[in-house]
Amino acid sequence: MTDADPLFPGFTTDTFHTDGAEIFYRTGGAGPPLLLLHGFPQTGAMWARSAQLLAQNFRVVVPDLRGYGRSSGPVGEAFYTKRVMGRDFGALMTSLGFETFNIAGHDRGGRVAYRLALDAPERIEKIAVLDILPTIEYWRSFASRSFAVGIYHWGFLAQPYPLPERLISGAPEFYIDQKLKDWSGGDDLSPYDPAALEEYRAAARDPATLRAMCDDYRAGAGVDAEHDEADEAAGRKITAPLQVLWGAKGIAQKSQGPLAVWRRWAETVSDLPMNSGHFIPEEQPEETAKALASFFTKTV
Repeated sequence: MTDADPLFPGFTTDTFHTDGAEIFYRTGGAGPPLLLLHGFPQTGAMWARSAQLLAQNFRVVVPDLRGYGRSSGPVGEAFYTKRVMGRDFGALMTSLGFETFNIAGHDRGGRVAYRLALDAPERIEKIAVLDILPTIEYWRSFASRSFAVGIYHWGFLAQPYPLPERLISGAPEFYIDQKLKDWSGGDDLSPYDPAALEEYRAAARDPATLRAMCDDYRAGAGVDAEHDEADEAAGRKITAPLQVLWGAKGIAQKSQGPLAVWRRWAETVSDLPMNSGHFIPEEQPEETAKALASFFTKTV
C-alpha cells in the first residue's frame, strides 16, 4: 500500500488481484463502507473532489474498473460484462473486510452497481446510480432519432475489433476531450481537474486500455442487455433502497423520465435532478457529496 496521488490527499492506493484482472484502488476516510465507481471515458479520478467530502463520514473505496486507468484486464468482451465487473468489486470489498456496503456508480460504473445489486442483493445496503437508465432501456430508446444521435458512441464502440480502436487511436485526445465537452452542461473542459483530465487522455492513448473500454461497450450491446432482459422477464428488482441522481442537461433525461423508469427496476426509489450535464461528480462535486451523504446516512 502506498500514499495516494495529489488528487486524493489523505487516501492510500493499492492493487487487488481478482479473477483475470488487477484492480487499482484508492481508500480513505472512516465510517460505513462506500464504494464509488466511475464511468467512461474516465477513471476513479472523477470522484476526487466528492470523495474528499464523503471521506468525512464514510470509508471510501475508489477503484478503476478492470481495464480502465491503472487497472488491468484480459482481452475480450466476455471479461467486461457488468456481472463479471461486479464480482471484481464484491471480492475487493470482502478483502477489505466488508461483507455489506453502500455503492454509488456513474455511467458504466452505475451499470456495474445495479448489476451487482441484482446479482448479490445480500451485499448491498443502499445503491445510488448517476445519470443512467438500465442498459436495455437505452437500447430500446434508440428508436428516438435524437437520442440515438446523442449516444451514437454506444453503437460505435461496440463495433467488432479493431474498428473503433483504430479510428480513435488516430486522435485519442481529441476524441476524449470531445466526449467530455459534449456531455458536460457547459460544453467545455472547465469541470475537470487537469490531473484527472490527463488520466483520461492517457487511457485513450494506451492501446490495451482503449481495447478494454471498447470491450466494455461490446459487452453492453450483448450479454449485459441479455442479463437485463432475463431479470425483467423474471420480475427481479433491486431490493436495496435506490437513489437516482440525474443531470438536468445530462443523458438519462433525454430518453425517458429517470424516476418512472427506475421504479420498474427497483422496489424503493428516490431521485434528485442536479444542475449538471452528464458528469455530475465533476460538474457539481459538493452537491454530489451532499446528496450521497444524505441518502446513505438517512433511515429508510
